[in-house]
Amino acid sequence: MGILIIIIALIFEVAFIAYCIKTSDNQNKVRSWIRVLAFFTFIGFIQTTIIDWSFQWYLLGALLFIFAIIGGIRLVTKKFGKKLYERWRVISKGIAMLLVFSFVTIPAIVFPQYEDPDITGGYKVKTSSYTFTDTNRIERFTDTGENRKLTVEFWYPEEAEEKYPLIIFSHGAFGVKMSNASTFMELASNGYIVCSIDHPYHAAGTVDIDGNLTIGSSEFMQEVIDANSEIYSEKEQFQLFEKWMNLRTDDIDFVIDIILKNTENNSAEIYDLIDTNKIGLMGHSLGGAASVQLGRERKDISAVINLDGSMLGEYSINGNESIVINEEPYPLPLLNFYSEYVINELKANPEYVYPNKYISSISPKAFEICIKGSNHMSYTDLPLFSPLLANQLSGISGGSTKANVDEYYCIETMNKLVLEFFNCYVKGEGLFAAKEYY
Repeated sequence: MGILIIIIALIFEVAFIAYCIKTSDNQNKVRSWIRVLAFFTFIGFIQTTIIDWSFQWYLLGALLFIFAIIGGIRLVTKKFGKKLYERWRVISKGIAMLLVFSFVTIPAIVFPQYEDPDITGGYKVKTSSYTFTDTNRIERFTDTGENRKLTVEFWYPEEAEEKYPLIIFSHGAFGVKMSNASTFMELASNGYIVCSIDHPYHAAGTVDIDGNLTIGSSEFMQEVIDANSEIYSEKEQFQLFEKWMNLRTDDIDFVIDIILKNTENNSAEIYDLIDTNKIGLMGHSLGGAASVQLGRERKDISAVINLDGSMLGEYSINGNESIVINEEPYPLPLLNFYSEYVINELKANPEYVYPNKYISSISPKAFEICIKGSNHMSYTDLPLFSPLLANQLSGISGGSTKANVDEYYCIETMNKLVLEFFNCYVKGEGLFAAKEYY
């Protein structure tokens, strides 16, 4: 829609410039009418839902409103300016207008309108947010001595009739707790409670329940970029991964523990709905790696889903400073989704970077799935929200930069398999069977 508006603006400006040149007149009265009509046309598009009014359109709406006010005043007062017609002025004004329209339309191009993926469940979904303070940890990204705070958002059935399994989600590096909202909606509509964690300073940005904004750490972001550029030694890279993983697993551990504690002595509606005997973990990228590691460490987890994350918790370093892989069979049902780039790396080097092939070969309940044409961010909602950013961030994360798969097919296929896997191994309903490729 953003590109279409620029094209329409281009056609109008070129036509108007040609009209001015042909009549040898600035046509300020006509310009004023165009400005007023453009604003009301824009309002009409919003009212008819051709344009879904949201942040993408704020700049364009403000510009059209200002131009409409100016045009309206000129039409009422009949003061259209006294500058004599000059061809260069008409052309330069037209070019300037196109540049301005292009600038204010950038948000609509970077973040195009999109339809939400299909939701199959029968429950209406409700959300609520909380900010938890971990009194046992000091925030290491600041020097204020404050405790680490984590904001979470729950998705759960609105008309609750029973207790529901709990799924904990951890986003990837630079991600946010909303990164897989369509998956959360699908699960909640089918009788799950999903708790997605914002990891402060590991996220692009977090906002707590008091409205305080925390921007992602530039230091952490540079570490991720450098790690994917392979500038570190094997030992240095392992130490870096270990630092990231400790923060993430501590965050998830804390959130699970405080939720379990609140189910015993908290009056909030959400805690009365949680079946504490049925807990699943899921995460994307670094969040997936942390989820897999916690699946080994905690005894109250039923199943784990890893969305294109390497199993960093399966690595350790021995006395010779060599990296070794955990040979113990993975103890839980495990579902791994991988981009096409990663699955090709796995086939070429089964124990290089991603030891999952080894793990799945000795665990009968470990599955690996690749959706053809996917890249790293295909397993989030970002390709819908911003295809441009999705491809760029996939490139930063390593691997191919452009996804060739249809975004809706990829997300809806993933959501279907996520639901079936958790139904089988968390709820204990039905069987789970999956192909290697979709």
